[in-house]
Amino acid sequence: MSEKPALALGAGSQASTSVAAKTRTMLWVLLIVYILNFLDRQIVNILAEPIARDLKLSDSDIGLMTGLAFALFYTFLGLPIARYADRPSTNRVGLISVSLAIWSGMTVLCGMAQNFVQLLLARIGVGVGEAGCTPAAHSLITDAVEPAKRSSAIAFYGLGIPIGSLLGLIVGGIVNDLWGWRIAFMVVGVPGLLLAFMVPMFIKEVRARGADTAATTGARGALSIGQALREVFSTRAFVYIAIAASFTAFLGYGKGVWALILFQRSHGLSAGETGLLLGVALGIAGILGTWLGGYFADRFGKTDRRHMLTTPAIGMAVAAPILFLGYAVTEWHVAIALLFVPTVLNAAYYGPTFACVHGLVQPEARAMASAVMLFLQNLIGLGLGPLLFGMASEELKPTLGTESVRYVLYGAAWLGLIPAFFFWRASLRLGKELKSG
Repeated sequence: MSEKPALALGAGSQASTSVAAKTRTMLWVLLIVYILNFLDRQIVNILAEPIARDLKLSDSDIGLMTGLAFALFYTFLGLPIARYADRPSTNRVGLISVSLAIWSGMTVLCGMAQNFVQLLLARIGVGVGEAGCTPAAHSLITDAVEPAKRSSAIAFYGLGIPIGSLLGLIVGGIVNDLWGWRIAFMVVGVPGLLLAFMVPMFIKEVRARGADTAATTGARGALSIGQALREVFSTRAFVYIAIAASFTAFLGYGKGVWALILFQRSHGLSAGETGLLLGVALGIAGILGTWLGGYFADRFGKTDRRHMLTTPAIGMAVAAPILFLGYAVTEWHVAIALLFVPTVLNAAYYGPTFACVHGLVQPEARAMASAVMLFLQNLIGLGLGPLLFGMASEELKPTLGTESVRYVLYGAAWLGLIPAFFFWRASLRLGKELKSG
């Protein structure tokens, strides 16, 4: 009589261990996919100056190529794709795999471009492919991970941003110095084409994991796009988070392109030297900040849900004056050292932001919630950040010459106080507006 409960307990334990193992595998595979996502997206930043010299581009052309051309298609396609991902019948793993193949193939085509128009079209293709990745991945993670660990899980996925950016700077810079920017695009695009065929072998759609999951996901059926958008914008906390994250992205993408150009124009480093030195330092800082943001949100959010956003609110405010000093110094090694801490603090927003966003909506609207956030972040951030930074630099060039980039970055440093304020305002609403599941 006493053996049967023990056997049942053992079977339950084995099932729980199996689910945990599948979840860990899913997180690792999605991390690798997201690393390639940002590697293919961000490599153009370190290659911008060599491309501009080769194709005779202006600073505004650089801003358009690195930002708006990608962002327009990425953002506008993200909403209908997210609506498709939220349908209970959709295989989100298959969607991610197809998206990976498209953006990787388009990255290879970037290296074959013979003029600005061809390169612009290839970058648009990269944006089209990448639109299908993150909303589906966020939705998968949120369905598979319990609420108390979601910030850390989403932050783990978010490590793809600093790791991919780091690899993009290092690989792009070194390959460019050795063989040119065209080969650099091809080198980073091919691995994604290979991985796209392997993703469905390693992870499965979690909606099929069991009856409970399927019932939870599909009990009320798929929402229309209008219903999903009303659900997403139904809380004031979401609006504040969206404003904060959009400003963070605007500054992050703008600084991501033009800080690299600053080190080449004003500090006299080559593309390879800039990619290696700045890429390693700020890549490590981004990895540390992304992980700490998720860790602190889960740890302190247990006692008071408002503290899920405390780290990004305080971090953004503290980072502003240190960033200003980092852009002001004339010694490149001192500048890199000063930029390390603000990069840690600015990266801490990712996990808490998306965990809170998913906690503010019902399960049927989670991919749409991510897509709306990405729409705003990428249209405002990636689309306008590099472009407006470039336009401002061109306006200042007649009086400041090559130092025009430095003065644009001065302003960007202090604008970081804006997202700090809105993260703080959003934190005050979490106790009332976050859902339990």
